[in-house]
Amino acid sequence: MPEAQLYFLSDQYYQDFPDDRLMQNKDIIDGLPHSRPCFFAFKDSKTADIYWIVPISSKFEKFKRIEQDKIKKYGYCNTIRFGIVLGRNTAFLIQNMCPATGKYLTAYVDKNNYPIRIDNRVAADVEKNARNVLAIAKRGAKVIFPDVFKIYHELEQQVIQDTRLSL
Repeated sequence: MPEAQLYFLSDQYYQDFPDDRLMQNKDIIDGLPHSRPCFFAFKDSKTADIYWIVPISSKFEKFKRIEQDKIKKYGYCNTIRFGIVLGRNTAFLIQNMCPATGKYLTAYVDKNNYPIRIDNRVAADVEKNARNVLAIAKRGAKVIFPDVFKIYHELEQQVIQDTRLSL
């Protein structure tokens, strides 16, 4: 899976891992479903077939205000990061990240079928902060909305089963 690339999450993921704290898969615009949000993905440090995916929101101003509130309250904010995607200011919502495997991800491509990528500096910043937030969550802090460790465990079981079936 290429680095600094964006993806969409399949409907099957939401069926396999029902969690009302996951960001909804499709927005309805003009009565039609659209594949949103898109996600930035990076590899898990333990299991190579699992990726952590961070949803991206175009509601830049909304999340900038939330970030400022968190900075006032805690002195910092590493659960929301910002960057430019397709020429627009966007928020990377680490607080809403979740694990997934490649079978649930579809590359976000442009009209010429080229993958949509983000700047490597933005990718590095988001990944670094996401890994820090994961470490905090592993110590018991509720800094990520979905039950990511339950989903992760189920994905690990899928990976083990898929590996056994392929042998």
